[in-house]
Amino acid sequence: MKNNFFRVLAVVLLSVSAMSIAQAQEEPPFIPGDYWEVTGVKTADGAGLKYARWLAGEWRKNSEFAKSQGWIKDFMVINNVHARADEPDLYLIRVFENMATVEEGEKRRKAYMAWAKRSMDEMAAESGNRAEYRTIMSTSLLRHMKFRD
Repeated sequence: MKNNFFRVLAVVLLSVSAMSIAQAQEEPPFIPGDYWEVTGVKTADGAGLKYARWLAGEWRKNSEFAKSQGWIKDFMVINNVHARADEPDLYLIRVFENMATVEEGEKRRKAYMAWAKRSMDEMAAESGNRAEYRTIMSTSLLRHMKFRD
């Protein structure tokens, strides 16, 4: 009787172990991919061209620099063609592979400041000036989830 009990117990334990191993080997359906930072921007009436010129000039130049350094993989501007009153007119998108560590972020800040040749005060004033004709509505950090093959 005791032997049968141990045999049943052994079979149950082996079955549970086999199920655990099978479940541990199962792969999730997605593989995490790139990060997408998406900023929604509302432009003031009549200011669309002014802001578009800034995006095509300064923002693009800054983004090209970040891309040349390998900090971002891509960047783009998406127009919300039929934006409602409570929606952004534009979405500014930056795509990057990894989050920077604190140390890497500090290196990047120093490299950018040397490249930009402007002080933090100057850049803050320039950003404040853009507030006259555009409003940042939101910024989201999204992650592309790729289907596993």
